[in-house]
Amino acid sequence: MDVLLAIWEVLDLPIVIFLLLNFFLVTASLLVYAERKVSAFIQERSGPNRVGPAGLFQSFADVFKLMFKENIVPAQGNPFIHSLAPVLMVVIAMSTGALIPWAKTPAGDALAVADIGVGLLVVLAMTSVTVYGVTLAGWSSNSKYSLLGGLRSSAQMISYEVSIGFILVCVVLWAGSWNLTEIVEAQRGHGFGIVNGFYFNLLLFPMWVVFFISSLAETQRVPFDLTEAESELVAGYQTEYSSMAFALFWLGEYANILLMCALNTLLFFGGWLPPVDWAPLYWVPGIIWFLLKTLFFFFMFSWVMATVPRYRYDQLMRLGWKVFLPMSLIFVFVISGYLMATGHFGTPA
Repeated sequence: MDVLLAIWEVLDLPIVIFLLLNFFLVTASLLVYAERKVSAFIQERSGPNRVGPAGLFQSFADVFKLMFKENIVPAQGNPFIHSLAPVLMVVIAMSTGALIPWAKTPAGDALAVADIGVGLLVVLAMTSVTVYGVTLAGWSSNSKYSLLGGLRSSAQMISYEVSIGFILVCVVLWAGSWNLTEIVEAQRGHGFGIVNGFYFNLLLFPMWVVFFISSLAETQRVPFDLTEAESELVAGYQTEYSSMAFALFWLGEYANILLMCALNTLLFFGGWLPPVDWAPLYWVPGIIWFLLKTLFFFFMFSWVMATVPRYRYDQLMRLGWKVFLPMSLIFVFVISGYLMATGHFGTPA
């Protein structure tokens, strides 16, 4: 693994970007398979089991099938915006992945396409833009179901991104930096000098719980999939999409899920650091720890999807504005006061 990390250091930027894009493409297909298997296990079903060994190639077969379906655009819709919306969603989701540090190279540099000082702020800004793809898809389809799905998406994103913003302020205050690599390093030996991660902190743990639930809402996952809600809106903003345009929405959705799982890992669970600051655990390459933690969060996403019923729309809004927003705002003041009282304000706690 160290050899692979050393090779990464000498790769040209176009090659790195090519590898990152293909990683998202393949991983998204495998995540769909994994999610269907997890849901089938929880609900006592068999799940995909026909195409490939244990149904492993089912997701790839679905993509191959969609490639040969007709791409239909509503006659009264806007063809250009209708085609642009899924592309916009995918491009933004994959571009954001360039800012995620996956591990550290032997030279001590972050294993990321772009490791910038305000990386977390840029990630927050870029994830906020993904709502445009969904909203434009709903409007350009000239369908009441699609339009309602797009409007719901806008309201949902605004409601939960405010809380996410305050939660990130709490993390930045504690770590003393907006840089994702420095935030991970600030979690080294954070609990009793041996536990790596902010999840051990009694002040930050409630913020992680809010962040995880907000991640579900941000990615429009069950129980917050009100933008699709087949019992109300047929398929929401995706109702009038078919062929590869539909597949691009599917790809963008799972790229966003992977991104939010990675952020949960980076911000609260120590990123590429092992769970405990113990020398033998560092023999395992950091990227392995990062991927294991990210997959654990994806399992939690799938677990919630298979077990929790969909919220009503008024419950969704009430949770965001009347519960999470006041809670996250209060914690900003609490953590600021604690850091000032202990003399850590502006520096890693």
